[in-house]
Order: sequence, then structure tokens, then C-alpha cells
Amino acid sequence: MAGIGFELKKLFKKRGLFASVRAYGYAGIVCTGPMILGIVLLLNLLFLGKAYNMSFNDQEIFVSTITYTLLFSLTISGFFSMVVTRFIADMIYEKREKNILPSFWGSNILMLIVGGSLYSIFLFFSNSGFPLAIVCLALFSEIVVVWNAMCYLTAIKEYSGILFSFISAVVAAFLLAVLIINVAGVSVLGMLLAVFGGYGVMTVWDVVLLCHFFPRSMHQPFLFLQWFDSFLSLAFVGLFTNIGLFGHIVVIWNSPLGEKISGFFRAAPYYDIPALLAFLTTLITTMNFIVSVEVNFYPKYKKYYSLFNNHGSIKDIQQAEEEMLSVLKTELKYTGLKQLFTTAIAISLGQTVIALLPLGFNDIMYGYFRTLCVGYGLYAIANTIMLLLLYFADNKGAFIGTLVFAICSPLCTFLMFKFTLLYYGFGFVIACGVFFIVMLGRLTSFTNKLSFHLLSMQPIFKEDKVGFFTNLGLKLDKFFE
Repeated sequence: MAGIGFELKKLFKKRGLFASVRAYGYAGIVCTGPMILGIVLLLNLLFLGKAYNMSFNDQEIFVSTITYTLLFSLTISGFFSMVVTRFIADMIYEKREKNILPSFWGSNILMLIVGGSLYSIFLFFSNSGFPLAIVCLALFSEIVVVWNAMCYLTAIKEYSGILFSFISAVVAAFLLAVLIINVAGVSVLGMLLAVFGGYGVMTVWDVVLLCHFFPRSMHQPFLFLQWFDSFLSLAFVGLFTNIGLFGHIVVIWNSPLGEKISGFFRAAPYYDIPALLAFLTTLITTMNFIVSVEVNFYPKYKKYYSLFNNHGSIKDIQQAEEEMLSVLKTELKYTGLKQLFTTAIAISLGQTVIALLPLGFNDIMYGYFRTLCVGYGLYAIANTIMLLLLYFADNKGAFIGTLVFAICSPLCTFLMFKFTLLYYGFGFVIACGVFFIVMLGRLTSFTNKLSFHLLSMQPIFKEDKVGFFTNLGLKLDKFFE
């Protein structure tokens, strides 16, 4: 987050509405860009397909292939993202930036090999057809690189370039779709090729930005694997978060509400579309977290820890801790209120706005939307607390909380099958409520004994963990020399 913070501090020093809009816009673009891009591309091309009389079955296949590709890419990148982010932060802190870009290539290679193999197996047994499977696999590869690039783009200050890549991707995909439709007619394969072209533009532009910012090198591209031995819990935090966030949707696909689209592809349009729109309500909290943490909380956080490193007095340390925790409570309170306000507006005005869109909403879908808005609102706050625990290096607490979330989300949703279709969304709300309670309890207990955790829980001697991932990284580095 350091790169974002530097730029935000510069922007917030400038007074005025325009500076604030730029700061919030930059935070939102960097952290929610790929997700927003996916939603915009999906909706634009779906509306374009309807305008050219694309059959309803083809529309369902198109949406399902995009959804499955996104979920597979999120799952594999989720396992890597937290550890890679920690590696990047350590390299920046140690002024070893030459190791950053090689890790980008190395992590991409591993994710594409592991994730591509798993997705290929799924596509093979789904009987989706060879051309469609190839395009889906190519799109998966692009999206994995995009998700991975976002971990590295947080250190880049050229936010105008990042914004340009997003806009260019949307425009390129739309124009390419129009071209393909006019030349070859409307089809699922043609629409997927348009999405592939859009993500391709963003992939190339992101890689150009990374190569321009970080020193170019291919030395030890798998050095980051050593961090998996030291911070393996972070890998599971990322994985469990995605399982909890999307597990309820996968379970619904296999419920009475779900339907078979083609082969292994299943969907539940009455649930999927409300879930997609309800998820958008979390973007406000995501942007607010970055701004509030980097601009308000982080300076206090840095001062507190620097007093330990720079021989601060006990009185100064205690005062710095009180100031830091006071700011933390204030920012959490405002984050919760902003999310509550956003959720209330979505529930109150959502039906009026959605009615203007040609999405075919009925009363059941409006009910799911309102229910899931509450669930995603709780998730957004709980996820914010979880990220703050990572700031205090409480990886164990984050691991426990996300594990509970990953178990409760699909399980509670499955238990709702005993009730009518109207209650299906309540399983996710319960899971998010449990996630919020666990995270809030953990943060409270941890910060009440912050000095103890900081001083007494640390190892007496430095110990470099050498395990499976370290040995794998050394072998891969040697092989790629």
C-alpha cells in the first residue's frame, strides 16, 4: 500500500473538492479496477449481444464462461496475492527493488501452470468444445496476469496511466465486439474474443508500467517462494477470503434455483445478478479503507513502531499507542457508518435504479438484492478489520477469521435449502455476521495487549525458515538460469 499512500498524501495536501475526488478516484481505480472492468465489459457486451438478437441460451453461456473464468483466476491468484504483496513490501523496505520485477514473472509462471492445468481439466470435462475452451483458457491466463499486476501496481504513482489502461480496455473490447459481430455475426466465441482483446490491452499496458517503474532483471524470479515458508498463513488468508466471498454463489448454482447451462457450467441468474450488483456496494468501503488508513492511521502506526526501533521512552510509547488506537477506532467507526449509509441507500433506492436497466428483475431478485446488500456490507467491514490485523502482523487472527468465513459461507447457504427460495441469501448474511464478530473480537483482544504481542511474542533469535517452498524456489531458479 505504500505507493498509494505517498500519492494520496500529496493529493490530500491540496485543498479542494477536485483534489479529494482525484485521491478517492485513484484509490478506487488501483484496488477495484479489474473487478469494475470485468463488470463493465460483461454488461456492455451483454447489452450489445441483446441489441443484435443474441439468443438467450448463448447469453447464458457467455455469462457463465466469463463468471467461471473470473472465479478460477481469483481462486488461484488469491493464494499467491497476500504473500507476493508481503514480498514486495519487504523488498521496497530493504531497498532491493531489483528483485521485484523478476518475482512478477516467476509468480505468473507458477499461477499459469497450476491454475491453467486445473482450469484445463475442468474445461475438458465440461464438453464446451475445443475453440471455446482455448479462448476461455487464454482469457484465464490474461486475467491471472492482471490480478497479479495489481499487487505490483500499488507501488506505481502514474495513476493517469493506470486510468488510461482501464478506459482503453473497455473501449477496445466494445469496438472489437462490434467489428466481430458485423463481420462474423453475434456468437459466444466472438464475444469472448472481444473480452480477451479488452483484457489484453490492459495486460500489455500494466506490464509496460511495471517495466518502466521497476529495475529490469531476471535474477532469481522464484525468490519470493521463500516467503511462503515464513508467511504460509497469508496464502490461506487470501484463499479463504475468496472462498467465503464466492462460495455461497457456487452452492446456489447446485440448488433448486440453479440450472445447467452447458456441460459442467451451471448458473442461477435469479441469484447471480443480484449478487453482482450487491457486491458493488462494498467498493465505497474499499476506497475509504485505503484513504483512511494511508492518510490518517498509517502516520500514527509508523510513529508508534519507530519509537521501539529508535529507543523511545516508555511514556512516549504509551502516548503513541493511545493516539494510534484512538485514530484506529475513529476510522473504523466512520468506515462502518459509511458502509451502513451506502447499504441503506442501495436498499432504499436500488429497486428504482435497477428498474431502469434491462436486467429483467422480478420480486424474488429484488429480495435477494436487498438481503445480499446487508451481507456484503458486513463483509466489507469485517474484511477491513482483517486487513488491519495484518498491519499488526496478527496473521494467526486473520487466518482464523477467514477460515471461519470460508466454512460458514457455503455451509450456511446449504442449510438454507431446507427453507423456501426466499431465504437463500440469508445464509451468506449469517456467514458475514459471524466473520464480522470474530474479526472484531480478535482486533479488540489483540489491541488490548498490543505491547505484549509486540514484545513478548517475538522470537528471541532470528530464524530463516527453509521448507518445501524455499527448496522449490532454489530448484526453479537454478533450472531457469
